Amino acid sequence: MNFSISGKPRGLVLSIWLIASCATIPLALFLASSPAHALSEIKREDLPSPVTPPPDGDMSPPGSTVPMPGPLGTTPPAASQPTPSDEPRQTEPKGPADDGGMANPHVDPDAPVPEVVYDLAKLPEPVRRMHDLIVEACKSGDIERLRPLIGTGDMMTQLSLGDMEGDPIAFLKGLSGDTEGQEILAILEEVLNAGYVHVDAGTPQDLYVWPYFFALPLDKLDARQRVELFKIVTASDYDNMKQFGAYIFYRVGITPTGQWTFFVAGD
Repeated sequence: MNFSISGKPRGLVLSIWLIASCATIPLALFLASSPAHALSEIKREDLPSPVTPPPDGDMSPPGSTVPMPGPLGTTPPAASQPTPSDEPRQTEPKGPADDGGMANPHVDPDAPVPEVVYDLAKLPEPVRRMHDLIVEACKSGDIERLRPLIGTGDMMTQLSLGDMEGDPIAFLKGLSGDTEGQEILAILEEVLNAGYVHVDAGTPQDLYVWPYFFALPLDKLDARQRVELFKIVTASDYDNMKQFGAYIFYRVGITPTGQWTFFVAGD
């Protein structure tokens, strides 16, 4: 059935359509003008945290799991025990050090300065004879000529403050700067050309010693005596000896009976 719209009814319908269209346009404009929030502008605490589903078959509440014991037959690790290397070692007490006996410097800063003697005629005859024999051997340049003077066994001349093994002449050659031992012969002769002192007179340690610096405090040497000292040692050696407190270069000791007791250096 057809109806024709004419006259006022058609105008009424057109008016209603226009009113509806005008109301729709402002609403669309309002929605388009609302600000849009990007995902990065949303705070993380506003997002719901993901929920991790529990493993299949595990319906126990959190914290209710009991650790299983280890396999049967196993034992817990024992507490660490100190190894033998960790235990304190017991050391034997050291005995008194070997002081070199009569060969050590005889310096007493509180004692009177001993007399320095240059006159060989004042020596006992056995002492003077041994002195002269040693000097003659040195002048010859043949170190083998010292062998009978050094001796053997318990009466052998002390050539070292420590233990010495082997042939004494070979030992002296080893001390010399040359292979034939002439340097050590020159030192020995120079030492015996210096003045001497008589120490521990009347005791079992009675001894005549060259050079006299052996028994004198180095800080009490006068200018003339320092010149004599520099014939044997260098100025650098002298400074080192002052720090030590005594003359410690080569020295010679002869007993009143003429035994050549020592020819050593060091402390």
